[in-house]
Amino acid sequence: HGKWLLVDFIYTRCPTYCVALGGEFAQLQDILAKPLAQGKVQLLSVSFDPVHDTPAQLKAYMQHSRDRGLGWIAARPVEPQGLVQLKQAFGITVIADPASGGYTHNAAIHLVDPRGRLVQIFDENAPDLVGKAVLRRLAQ
Repeated sequence: HGKWLLVDFIYTRCPTYCVALGGEFAQLQDILAKPLAQGKVQLLSVSFDPVHDTPAQLKAYMQHSRDRGLGWIAARPVEPQGLVQLKQAFGITVIADPASGGYTHNAAIHLVDPRGRLVQIFDENAPDLVGKAVLRRLAQ
């Protein structure tokens, strides 16, 4: 609470959408550098694959995505019920794909206001649009 939050849902072995989302968060670190440094905005990647996505894997994912070390956290829920609740709250669909060992899932960036309310969802691959929307809301 108290800051704007941009949230995405990922798994580190994902070869497609999650790679793109990581790159977008790195770009958003540039676009939103000032409000991130001021603590007005936080970027959060939530893993929906806590078995494979260890803290070391999450750190490697961020490094591979060119994390600038500014206002971005990657985490995994500790309790399975917490993950279920997060997926429900954000409308995240995750379907295991036994053939590949991965998942089929939706990909988006979710904007949460300082009161904890989900206020906007952006399709992936639009960091400029996301950045402008956040800056506009900060100026209000």
